Amino acid sequence: MWGRRPGFSTLLRIVLEQQVSLVSARSMFARLKSNVEPFTPEAFIESGEAYLRSLGVTRQKAHYCVQVAHAFTEGHLNGIVRMNDEDAHTTLLSIKGVGVWTANIYLLMALRRPDIWPEGDVALATAVGKLRKIDPRPSFLQLAEIAESWRPYRSVAARMLWQYYLAERK
Repeated sequence: MWGRRPGFSTLLRIVLEQQVSLVSARSMFARLKSNVEPFTPEAFIESGEAYLRSLGVTRQKAHYCVQVAHAFTEGHLNGIVRMNDEDAHTTLLSIKGVGVWTANIYLLMALRRPDIWPEGDVALATAVGKLRKIDPRPSFLQLAEIAESWRPYRSVAARMLWQYYLAERK
């Protein structure tokens, strides 16, 4: 779960995970995998937004899925593995539908960068709130300030906090 292969499939899945539960995103991803064959950027472009919507993808996310597919077919992400964090982040943000959280999750999970903090992650805020007994949970600004002390290994801290969050939910 914490490490994903770089590429189209992973970025698409992270886009699907935006602002929904992991269970919901997993279900939608599975539906797409079984209905878009081959599971390639070209097939997503050819299928089109209307077809993706017929599978249950929202209008906005269907558009984002096709934009991510175009980014891969047009080579916008070529060389991202060799870019520094800032340049890779900027490159990801240039894709419509990829925001700060999505770019950070891709850098952290797919490119396995050691010092990425996924700003705006509710699970991380909830975990830190429980661990530090902050009620209500810390704001995202407070959370970012707390995370600064974990540099240069904020990615490690994020993974540990997500694990704690998931364990607490059982």
